[in-house]
Amino acid sequence: MAEKTYPMTLTEKEQLEKELEELKLVRRPEIVERIKIARSYGDLSENSEYDAAKDEQAFVEGQISTLETKIRYAEIIDSDAVAKDEVAIGKTVIVQETGTKIKDTYHIVGAAGADIFSGKISNESPIAQALIGKKTGDKVKIESPAATYEVEIISVEKTN
Repeated sequence: MAEKTYPMTLTEKEQLEKELEELKLVRRPEIVERIKIARSYGDLSENSEYDAAKDEQAFVEGQISTLETKIRYAEIIDSDAVAKDEVAIGKTVIVQETGTKIKDTYHIVGAAGADIFSGKISNESPIAQALIGKKTGDKVKIESPAATYEVEIISVEKTN
């Protein structure tokens, strides 16, 4: 069975590589040092510092493994390969809900780069799936778990 690919921009991949390097070269050695110090306290059966450091080590190793997989199976999307006004990964889109003056700005990214708090939505989200492939001026129905609504695409531009 083929591995899942992770669509992302080159910038997103570079960001993941930087995060991986930080985990491997900084966090991992820090944890190893904390484990070494905690071992020096003696009895490991009641050593909370040792247990906490081992738990953190397991968490960081899991993060490293996840990042390595995402990087290995990264599918680089070139937003320049699609029309300037077409919604795609690596583009920023401003939409306005029909019948309102409410405008929302979304940065369409691969699932690995999603961060809703900074307006970066995954290409796998219902909003992005409805918008991808559409162009400036198009009206699009978005089906979310809460409701279905229509938006008009006001502008599309390459995300910096």
